[in-house]
Amino acid sequence: MTESSALEAANTFEELALAPELLSAVLELGYTVPTPIQREAIPLVLAGRDLMAQAQTGTGKTAAFTLPLLHQIKPHANASTSPARHPVRALVLAPTRELAIQVHESVVAYAKNLPLRSTVVYGGVNMKEQEADLRAGVEVLVATPGRLLDHAGNKTTLLNQVQFLVLDEADRMLDMGFLPDLKRILDMLPKNRQTLLFSATFNDEITRLAGSFLKDPLKVEVARKNSATELVEQIVHKVAEDDKIEALLRVLRVRNLSQALVFTRTKLSADKLGRRLQRRGVEVGVIHGDKAQVERILALDGFKQGKVKLLVATDIAARGIDIAELPCVFNFELPYSPEDYVHRIGRTGRAGASGLAVSLVSPEEDKLLAGVERFINKRLEISPLPSVPERPAPVRDAPVPIQAEHTDAADPGVSVPRSRRGREPVCALFLPPVRPAEPDASPAE
Repeated sequence: MTESSALEAANTFEELALAPELLSAVLELGYTVPTPIQREAIPLVLAGRDLMAQAQTGTGKTAAFTLPLLHQIKPHANASTSPARHPVRALVLAPTRELAIQVHESVVAYAKNLPLRSTVVYGGVNMKEQEADLRAGVEVLVATPGRLLDHAGNKTTLLNQVQFLVLDEADRMLDMGFLPDLKRILDMLPKNRQTLLFSATFNDEITRLAGSFLKDPLKVEVARKNSATELVEQIVHKVAEDDKIEALLRVLRVRNLSQALVFTRTKLSADKLGRRLQRRGVEVGVIHGDKAQVERILALDGFKQGKVKLLVATDIAARGIDIAELPCVFNFELPYSPEDYVHRIGRTGRAGASGLAVSLVSPEEDKLLAGVERFINKRLEISPLPSVPERPAPVRDAPVPIQAEHTDAADPGVSVPRSRRGREPVCALFLPPVRPAEPDASPAE
């Protein structure tokens, strides 16, 4: 039982007692009723408690830690131009560039009515512009661990006044091997601080990590342990490996899906699939860890704007992708880690909306499928691929009877057949060739 059970549940953001400037911002964004993780976590963060929070992706957890942090540093807000008046007071660590960018966008949106500065730093781009922002002073810093250590090593940012630390997607940071970097960063922070750990899944390693640097943390869980979101329809199609692209395009066509996020296990698979889809005429973007940051941003922006129909991604690159009303996620290849399955399907069915997750499973992946089912404690229904509806036969003009022969005026003894429409016959060499009827083309092609 957590302390949150002793707190009266908030049914509106006003009841959470947030600053008026923050309430105004969230109402402008269309937020009216707090999500479960927001109702549970915000009062505890405002009470100054360290927190271990588990919630499925897409449940509003970014606002659950961003809003109370901004509320608490509001007294330090000022319009001074002096960098010394804008030290880093809140540090948010994220495992990937995409997630860091997304979190920072939320910080900017929520703090629009407050004179607080913020920035985001991540690898893969030149450090000069980031250095300029840091030297000017920021109260809220969102960062990936590696790039933050680069800036700390260059003395472009100081972390000795950090009052709040957030580890977002902590499980993914451990998966990506960031534990040594995290320990180095923790050594730079004041011991007297409030620390929040957010994760989509909990395991023994996460619990040990939390025990090493959180102080008497409260635990909040708003979903069953290791459960996949119940708002997502999960479908499995058994497909031979060589037939997966045809199966993917068929599902897109039959279900009339406007967009989909397609997951592969490896960077090599993502590139290969992207090339094969492009050859089929599909508007496709590809993101993975080896892509330059500019390429990843262009692909993601194209997908968000609807210019790209399919976005092919690896698990690491896809963390932080937040597309409103994303209709479908495809597991073109099942992940090796069942936890990644939960993260993948959490990209759809976000914030109370319904979603669809389609897994194309080859016979070689049966063991991976069994592992996913054990992890989510649910049997996934195996369905045949949807049938392609037949198009009605085209209506053709009724044949025009060939008119009776007439006599050639030049030679009354020679009969010449008339053309079908009363025109003189044309030599067949100059007629367009008769093309066989083409099969139905996929809308995606």
